[in-house]
Amino acid sequence: MISGIRLKVCGLTTRVDAEFAAASGADYLAFNLYPKSPRYLALKSYQGLGICLPETRKVAVMVEPTREELVEAESAGFDLFQIHFRHDLPESTVTGWAELVGVARLWLAPKLPPGVDVLAAFLPLAGTFLLDTFDEGKFGGTGRTGDWGKFARHQQAHPEKTWILSGGLNAENIGDALRQSGARFVDVNSGVESAPGVKDHAKLARFVDRLRERRA
Repeated sequence: MISGIRLKVCGLTTRVDAEFAAASGADYLAFNLYPKSPRYLALKSYQGLGICLPETRKVAVMVEPTREELVEAESAGFDLFQIHFRHDLPESTVTGWAELVGVARLWLAPKLPPGVDVLAAFLPLAGTFLLDTFDEGKFGGTGRTGDWGKFARHQQAHPEKTWILSGGLNAENIGDALRQSGARFVDVNSGVESAPGVKDHAKLARFVDRLRERRA
């Protein structure tokens, strides 16, 4: 935690970047298991990194996984499971994920079009929710900022849940993002990269510095 703000660094693909993120103060290291992502890391590749990675908690980032895919990710040793999905997916599917990994370890990231909120039926199924920028053709990873007011409204309405702000965050906008959203947990990805999946250590260091300055 950095000055009261929890930090997840997402889209990691190398041991060097994971180690730097952990040393910089990241609370969570996230690896994208979605094959269509430019930051995709195959599960076998992650397992190859596993013995060398810091002890910081690891998050598997997935998109509407099958039961078999989720079981495989769990067996690979991930601590938490961030699942992106269409907001109108059948409740039974989401319930299945919660039953498999547990409500406490499930992070739900519904793809919310403008004007659509997290469905009430999903709230009991996870302890943590991530709100990312909406894109018709993507499940996150847009590099664009989202609706910070919408995030603030969800967090205020459901303070019993943990809410993660994601979408286009970087050293230049994180101060405004925190002020407008009230976020206490942020996710950074493309804003600290030199290329998809390649973290820019100087950018990440500046981002962390801004977190410290904001809450100093």
